[in-house]
Amino acid sequence: MRLTLLILAACGAFGITALLGYPVIPWLRKLKFGQIILDIGPKWHKHKQGTPTMGGMMFIAGIALSAATAFAANVWLGLGLFDVPDIGVFTLRTSREITIKLVAGLIMAVTFGLLGFADDYVKVVKKRNKGLSISQKSVLQILISVGYLYSLYLAMHKSPYTVIPFVGSVHLGWFFWIFGFCVLYATTNAVNFTDGVDGLCSSVTVTAGVALAVIAVMRGLFGAGVLAAAMVGGCAGFLVWNRNPAKVFMGDTGALFLGGLLIAITFALDMPIILLLVGLVYVIEGMSDVIQIGYFKLTHGKRIFRMAPFHHHLERGGWNEKKITLVLSLVNLIGCIAGIAAVWFGVPRLS
Repeated sequence: MRLTLLILAACGAFGITALLGYPVIPWLRKLKFGQIILDIGPKWHKHKQGTPTMGGMMFIAGIALSAATAFAANVWLGLGLFDVPDIGVFTLRTSREITIKLVAGLIMAVTFGLLGFADDYVKVVKKRNKGLSISQKSVLQILISVGYLYSLYLAMHKSPYTVIPFVGSVHLGWFFWIFGFCVLYATTNAVNFTDGVDGLCSSVTVTAGVALAVIAVMRGLFGAGVLAAAMVGGCAGFLVWNRNPAKVFMGDTGALFLGGLLIAITFALDMPIILLLVGLVYVIEGMSDVIQIGYFKLTHGKRIFRMAPFHHHLERGGWNEKKITLVLSLVNLIGCIAGIAAVWFGVPRLS
């Protein structure tokens, strides 16, 4: 029955998101909420100028409504939504802990989405090329991250832990704050970097979501599975409109929300480190930008990549957007298979 609810969560999010495109995209076009191609961005994307952005609100609504319906149905059926067995001192799981992780994670993801909306709004309405300043974004990201991490800290009885495949449950102590902030900052920005080619971020997130849903089922963590399944459906529904040639972009509104939701799911699974595998393309995109900037500064003007992030490097090499999306999605799929295998062979079952 729970597997059926996961499938329904995915299908519901797909249907809601895809159908929302009919009223939302013309509405965004009417408001002239069009994409602005930065002067420092790829010049070959100039033809996309004016394409409606902030479309991420479509799958935010689809995911939220579908997940809420699945949770409500599960409670109505009396299936015991959050309870799982306890295994060991660092993985003492309670209904309260899991509930807090899921609810706090959703709030965090939506708040990141609102931050992205503010950034998009400044770009398209205030006509400021770069949106919010780096300092404004950073301060708000820090505030959101601290609030979310503090809720996890309390949920884990002030004894934070994480699960590492083939190592086991690791008590983090004070390092939890550094580790948690790095995960939040790196993931949200890396997912945002990935949103630069038609359909790329959505397609990669579909593969990551499927992997996280499988891991959730393996771990017996239904709540995280519902969110992962809804994320898959929402991103697939968005691809109806976002595939090349894109009729709408998710904007920072959608990209930051997806980054936050990925974090929420992996923390609910107790394994944020698994993002290194199931989010392999995010890692590649984020690291390519960091490496490019660092190398440019160290060598006073030299570059490793033709352009960063990595998908722009491939574009400069002659790859079209469809090929980039297909290949990088397959690369991420390989990482997802490796992630599932790592959990299957390297993590004890909760039940």
